[in-house]
Amino acid sequence: MSRLLKLAGAGLLALALLAGGLLLVAGQRIAAPGPLAEPVNLVIPRGGTESIAAVLREAGVIADPRLFAFAAWRSREAGPLRAAEFTFPARASIQEVLAILRDGRPVQRRLTIPEGLTARQIMALLERTEGLTGEVPPLAEGAALPETYAFTWGDTRASVARRAIAAMDAALAEAWAARAPNLPLANAREALILASIIERETGVAAERALVGGVFVNRLRRGMMLQSDPTVAYVPGQGLPLDRPLTRADLDQPHPFNTYRIRGLPPGPIASPGREALRAATRPAETEFLFFVADGTGGHAFARTLEEHNRNVARWRALR
Repeated sequence: MSRLLKLAGAGLLALALLAGGLLLVAGQRIAAPGPLAEPVNLVIPRGGTESIAAVLREAGVIADPRLFAFAAWRSREAGPLRAAEFTFPARASIQEVLAILRDGRPVQRRLTIPEGLTARQIMALLERTEGLTGEVPPLAEGAALPETYAFTWGDTRASVARRAIAAMDAALAEAWAARAPNLPLANAREALILASIIERETGVAAERALVGGVFVNRLRRGMMLQSDPTVAYVPGQGLPLDRPLTRADLDQPHPFNTYRIRGLPPGPIASPGREALRAATRPAETEFLFFVADGTGGHAFARTLEEHNRNVARWRALR
């Protein structure tokens, strides 16, 4: 009996030593560098450990899904594995991969809305942005602030749209609060409309305030703005014309055609950026009443119609 107990004890000791050895080897393999040759951004889907392991194995982040599953189970008290997009460094060990899945910061993606896009163009941009989910909500013209917005994989298009709308509300309120005195603008909405025209008139940052000054001067005198971008904005279509304007376009009666109406059009023609909002609310103090393209990407400004006509003649000669 004594001998049997000794044999059983020896067997249990051998099994314990074997198990300990296996755990030691497994621990070494879990902490060893992984197979990934270069850093990679990888979207981890929702699901159990097996499905996560399969994605990691397919991307070359880990070599042994079963060892990964064992390591995840052994360290389960450290927290659940999250579904998100993560950056995995080259040669990341299973131990490091698990730490990233539990505590790592998801990849920050960025969406840039350029200045001067129409609401329809912004909606199309949201629609084709990879990593966003859900439907694109309707956007009012001029409602979204052109800016760069950070998001993570799986964020909704509606959430980004709401942030862009809130950013425009804040930027417009700030610009209106800091406006110059005695502007011929009744409210912040009119400032937004004017800013959208300034945005579409010039892509030269240094000119925005000057263009704003010209339009403010014309509004004060009751002159038509005669802004080509308002003619190119087709009501109900939401996209500017993709061809040069013709005389027939200038004669076309519609509420946005500032060659046919006095004052501002009934709404914005695009989304202006922060600088255009400032140009509308703090325009340059100038005597200029006219401007025309100068052939270099900027504009030639004039105080009188005679001077303006000479500038127009030069522009036509260049064309």
